[in-house]
Amino acid sequence: MKYGSAVVGGALLAGCAGRSSPGDGANGSNDSGDGNTTAGGSESSYSVTMAPMGEVSFEEVPETWVANNGSWADMGIALGQEPPKGLWRPNRYHTHIYDEIPGVSVDKTTIDELWGQSLSKELFYELDADVHVFDPVFVLSRSKWKQADLDEVDENIGPVFGNSIYSQAFQWHDHQYYSLYEAFEKLAQVFGQEQRYREFERLHDEFIGRIRERLPSESDRPSVAILLVTSDQPEEFYPYPINQGTSYKQWRDLGARSALTEAGIEDFYRSGSTIDYEAVAEADPDVLLMWDGRGRFERMSREEFQSTLVSFMQDHDVASQLTAVNNDDVYRGAGIYQGPIINLAWTERGAWQLYPDEFDRDEQLFDRQRVADIINGDS
Repeated sequence: MKYGSAVVGGALLAGCAGRSSPGDGANGSNDSGDGNTTAGGSESSYSVTMAPMGEVSFEEVPETWVANNGSWADMGIALGQEPPKGLWRPNRYHTHIYDEIPGVSVDKTTIDELWGQSLSKELFYELDADVHVFDPVFVLSRSKWKQADLDEVDENIGPVFGNSIYSQAFQWHDHQYYSLYEAFEKLAQVFGQEQRYREFERLHDEFIGRIRERLPSESDRPSVAILLVTSDQPEEFYPYPINQGTSYKQWRDLGARSALTEAGIEDFYRSGSTIDYEAVAEADPDVLLMWDGRGRFERMSREEFQSTLVSFMQDHDVASQLTAVNNDDVYRGAGIYQGPIINLAWTERGAWQLYPDEFDRDEQLFDRQRVADIINGDS
């Protein structure tokens, strides 16, 4: 069996060893102080409640896990866990963000892809994870699995626990949504790492507070359009929203306005259709935020991005007339899966992009060493 390995401050942070279980209460709270005890501590059952599964019981703290996307994977790393053994699409997990966090590294090439041509139950048995962090309603709506398949995984391998938090536009999602940090707290309860969660929450709140103090007045904030493209020379775009789900939390925190919404252009989740340059020109956003579903733009340097997509748009008859293109305000717009660590990095980069007169690219807006210390349990 293959599994992702994280090197965190030179230590291998794994499973139950060295950690106590959460408290016995229904909310899975742990009041032990630092969320960690020495190995050999007694384990007791506990439960954590989250929609849509409701109250989920655990006989002991999970050591191994799988997850649906990089949002949850990033939360696990923040909580000092080994990476999940499998993800729907590992290539959409933006592990390059960890390159700037001292001593933190995740090799996503060793994380199994759970969702290839189909969702393989045999692979779930092979991975034998202690907990499966994904939204069961998502699986029932997007795969050929039936409720009996989910029940089999839950009963024979390990509990199912999770929620699709990245968008609030799916018709099948009629259960409760959670903010990024609400979901993060739930996973912290599962892994008995409430202290790490609280440290990240404190860091995040201080970070966002400092940024917001420096934002210009609302009338001086830019309008943006988030566009998904499928090539380096695009002629059509999938428009995305910024006002729902965890996917674009950074743009809401940075006070960006949606030029598409203001122009009455429906996002792809609702319309199911693409738009062309003429529609983008009608909205004429101050800033264009471009991304691709494969995460390729994220892996590019700024220079590579400029020499591919941006260069093409500058030479395009219609695109070259856009305000954002003329002003050189076309940027990598990140992806849609972010946990607490990735969110810090993408919010910082977004501040540089939207407000270059206020936030210099050489200015680090959050403390990388503090992030590493929280992950290591040293804060």
